[in-house]
Amino acid sequence: MEIRHLHLLRELGERGSLAAVAEAAHVSPSAVSQQLRALQRQAAVPLTERRGRRLALTPAGRALAGAAVDIAEALGRAERAVGGHLADRTAPVRVSAFHSAGQAFFGPLLAWSSGSGGPPVHCRDEDIAQASFPALVADHDLVLAHRLRHGPRWPTDRGLVVTRLLSEPMDVALAADHPLAAAPEVAPVDAAAHPWVAVHQGFPLTGVLDGIGAAAGRPLDVVHRVNDFGLASAVAAAGRCLALVPRHLGRPGLHPGVVTRPLHGIAVTRDVDVLARPENLARVAVAETLDQLRALTAALVAATSPPQR
Repeated sequence: MEIRHLHLLRELGERGSLAAVAEAAHVSPSAVSQQLRALQRQAAVPLTERRGRRLALTPAGRALAGAAVDIAEALGRAERAVGGHLADRTAPVRVSAFHSAGQAFFGPLLAWSSGSGGPPVHCRDEDIAQASFPALVADHDLVLAHRLRHGPRWPTDRGLVVTRLLSEPMDVALAADHPLAAAPEVAPVDAAAHPWVAVHQGFPLTGVLDGIGAAAGRPLDVVHRVNDFGLASAVAAAGRCLALVPRHLGRPGLHPGVVTRPLHGIAVTRDVDVLARPENLARVAVAETLDQLRALTAALVAATSPPQR
């Protein structure tokens, strides 16, 4: 049974005529009759009866109209409960992030939460393949995920909302005294002449090295598999090898013994997005946390961008 049909039945019992119900509902009397007939088709006994020229409720109709009052009251409580849930700033906001995003944002988020009266934030790192990120929205309010600009897109047809945080180039990390560090850029053919540390197969940056190798005319020699960019830069510093690191999110965790150089002739860009379910974004606390992530991103990009020439 539909609540609007029950509401009309209740109104008929209280107002006493189809005309009065139609006037109150701002519809025609025939429209009221049509909706009451739809309700009658779902009932096993008559709900209304003719008393002279007026339509009145039967005992079963009066019982159902009384139940409609209880239903309206319950719906009101439910709406207030939903409103309270959406406005509640004390319920934790669950944030998931891949390693470099967690390293850049978890600390500032927690400082904002505790120091500025923001909602409580619960953090979790997730080092997973790109295809596994969307499933995390079932357990987290905000999921920080990354993908290559030209890689597979997020499946937004499944009720997933995607918010772009930033797009950042990937640079080559190498020891400060590495022979290639003297140049302002690293050409693919030069990069292919040295060993590499790369992410594990199936992770968002896997295909980038294939592109560099194709541009160089030879496959790259990957000797180490490390997903954490800070650790990869440490391996690059000690092992005389090269690594790809993000220009902005990877900067805070870089080993002090490495420098970064852009690739020459190849644009390698990754998009960092926030994935969420729409009903979670409707919560005030979640929306505030997303706004804070945007502010932290803007500050980080400003601090890690190369100076304008």
